[in-house]
Amino acid sequence: MNILWFIPTHGDGRYLGTSIGGRALTPDYLKQLAIAIDSLGFTGALLPTGRSCEDAWITASSLISVTRQMKFLVAVRPGVTSPAAAARMAATFDRISNGRLLINVVTGGDSRELAGDGLHLNKDERYELTDEFLEVWRSVMSGKVTNFAGRYLNIEGANLLFPPAQSPYPPLYFGGSSAAAKRVAAKHTDLYLTWGETPAQVAEKIAEVRQLAAEYGRTIRFGIRLHIIVRETEAEAWDAANQLIRYLDDDTIASAQAALSKAESEGQQRMLALHKGSRDNLEISPNLWAGVGLVRGGAGTALVGDPDTVAARMQEYADLGIDTFIFSGYPHLEEAYRVAELLFPKLPLANVPKVSPSRYINLFGEIVANEKIPTSAS
Repeated sequence: MNILWFIPTHGDGRYLGTSIGGRALTPDYLKQLAIAIDSLGFTGALLPTGRSCEDAWITASSLISVTRQMKFLVAVRPGVTSPAAAARMAATFDRISNGRLLINVVTGGDSRELAGDGLHLNKDERYELTDEFLEVWRSVMSGKVTNFAGRYLNIEGANLLFPPAQSPYPPLYFGGSSAAAKRVAAKHTDLYLTWGETPAQVAEKIAEVRQLAAEYGRTIRFGIRLHIIVRETEAEAWDAANQLIRYLDDDTIASAQAALSKAESEGQQRMLALHKGSRDNLEISPNLWAGVGLVRGGAGTALVGDPDTVAARMQEYADLGIDTFIFSGYPHLEEAYRVAELLFPKLPLANVPKVSPSRYINLFGEIVANEKIPTSAS
């Protein structure tokens, strides 16, 4: 399994829908978070994109020098950036970071937001543009002098003089639930990413995208984007879930749902359908909780439980074909530690740091009574 974390460039805190327990998103906090992700053994981190976020490329670039191995999953935006310019950005980041870039292809599901960026296309047209964009981007990143004449793009002699560190280019991630999105993913990308729906819904998506990829003579990997609330016991985990939404009132939920319902994204509509704006029956599948989606756009579900239970639920997704999990939790710094300390020992992970034998004593817990090193509970 590959486990990525999340860098919350649109804000962080202890509770949803309120400034109570809110946390300032400062450069120092971002560094703390990146260093934790890097040292705890996460594969990398997703940086969100959109007008509600700090710019993902600039934020990720600021964190290269304070990290050593974590990868940065950063978005390219077809129609907002040209494919040749996006290729230069990606190649530069990949070289400077020594091959630590992952690319998240984000077509966008909000026409109002995209109009603010100067993109005035309907949903189907945006996916047609994304198809052309990736055709050009992949060609340029592969070192080819590229000419392309399409409906939306007219490229003459695009050329990348300085190649990326990864060959032929950093892996492409892509999420989208519409038929057009799945076809673009199958044709161009390396990993199809779904939001946290029930295992049955995820299985259906995987089968469809896998079949589409086969039609293009390709294979594709699969990932899932979820929140996570893991505690030592089930009761503590569910209490933490309820605490996360303790300050949400009906007006806040209604206002958020009204705004989110305007999204053209089929994935967003599927997220909303899981809870229908109601606090009742938020556990939509065993240990899969839809409470986050009451007020948050995008990923709206969380795995909730003790380490063994959460690991078992993850294995259910892995058995379907999921090999990459992108998690987040509130607040993100503390929850990164919880996940690493409680959950990682239960998972088949290759990159979790191991303490090398030496004369140096590594303390796991505080010295007992000023004289005794604590022993393992296992």
